[in-house]
Amino acid sequence: MAESHNVEYKEIWKDDYLKWLCGFANSKGGSLFIGVDDDGNVVGLKNISKLLEDLPNKIQSGLGIVADVNRLSKDGIEYIEIKVTGPSTFPISYHGEFFYRSGATNQKLTGIALTDFIARKNGILWEDAIVSGLSVDDLDDESFKIFRREALRKKRMTEAELNVSNKELLEKLHLMKDGMLTRAAVLLFYKDPSIVQAGSFIKVGKFDESGLVVYHHELEESFMVNATKVVDLIYLMYLKAKISYEHDIRVEEYPFAREAIREAIYNAIAHNCYMYGTPIQIKVMEDSLTIGNRCILPEGWTVETFMQAHDSEPYNPNIANVLYRAGFIESWGQGIQKICTECRAIGEDLPEYELIGTSLRVKFKALESALIIEPKQQGLQNNAPNDDPNHDPNHDPNYDPNTSGHSLNEKILLLITKQNDITRPRLASELGVSESTIKRAFKKLLDEGIIIRIGNNRSGHWQINNRSENTGK
Repeated sequence: MAESHNVEYKEIWKDDYLKWLCGFANSKGGSLFIGVDDDGNVVGLKNISKLLEDLPNKIQSGLGIVADVNRLSKDGIEYIEIKVTGPSTFPISYHGEFFYRSGATNQKLTGIALTDFIARKNGILWEDAIVSGLSVDDLDDESFKIFRREALRKKRMTEAELNVSNKELLEKLHLMKDGMLTRAAVLLFYKDPSIVQAGSFIKVGKFDESGLVVYHHELEESFMVNATKVVDLIYLMYLKAKISYEHDIRVEEYPFAREAIREAIYNAIAHNCYMYGTPIQIKVMEDSLTIGNRCILPEGWTVETFMQAHDSEPYNPNIANVLYRAGFIESWGQGIQKICTECRAIGEDLPEYELIGTSLRVKFKALESALIIEPKQQGLQNNAPNDDPNHDPNHDPNYDPNTSGHSLNEKILLLITKQNDITRPRLASELGVSESTIKRAFKKLLDEGIIIRIGNNRSGHWQINNRSENTGK
């Protein structure tokens, strides 16, 4: 049997190995075998009788726990098993240091990981801490409207459950304590989540082949608002669809499965460890799309766990619950399954997960058949807004690297995503076209149900509907 999350082999005993027992006690328990080599072969012990007497006392005095010390034999060769039952109900330290068993490694906990570990051992979650200085009245009405609309539309809550005051709704969602807002409530429903923790936003960037940033956006609104914008932003601004026609019907093929990307982004929001102050980062290249967030994995989890059947263990359970109620994510650990199903449906490779320290990244490889091969011309930049080889975008007053390379309608939708109360004259000015052109474009978008007007012309705003529902894609 190979070394694993709950099995470790050592040929001889050293007192320093109490660190491994500490790691077992702080995770899910395990067995340390003494007299066994790294390959699991029993090599035996010379001083086994003395160790059987000394080890229980060393474990008790060094860790403050009781472990089973068993004398075993294989083919006449004796060895020892030290079995630690875990997890401990309280944090265990060795000489003031805390260790944790992860996979087949023993890790020393420091910094934020240690803070989180001790807090969770004491039944305290970061997202549950109270935020002073803010009340329910300070929260964003639009964020509540989005939640109520989506929860009802996805049938995750009933009309009766939603037809209550904002305060009552937050209490139902376990986002208030002793009449005060929790961090999760503010992150989800406040216009500026950075008031809770710097870095509580989503950063999207377009990168060229050399890895340099071409353009980027930062979505810094409430999680509910960001959740409704981020996927549309990526598919309108950062990706190009390969166009074909079937019986005179226009067909758009994107290089990534939309619902798979959507699920992966929302999973990152639900599982991100916001204590690190690092935004969720989405890196878009021509042949790949990578979503990264900081994380502390559940006990016993490794990168391989993600692609296997597993239980749902969200790092931020209350944030995850709200996203589930709004229909943004799946429950019961089905998110990865949905991602894989959506990728297979278009013939895309399954995503690859990578864990570097506390940074978890999921990488999607582009569907090659959907990639657009564009001929390169001497002196013509990839994002030039017209076909003139002498055109210099750096001297074009209407050139915007955030909108070039897209149709007029896509540019309009992108600007609405960034500012939903933008006026038609402002759009005309931003895009360098006439107001009559903008008026015609708006009529088409309204007629097709892609956008709707919320409120009156003076104080209302535009809303982009779910494109997959309104275009039949």
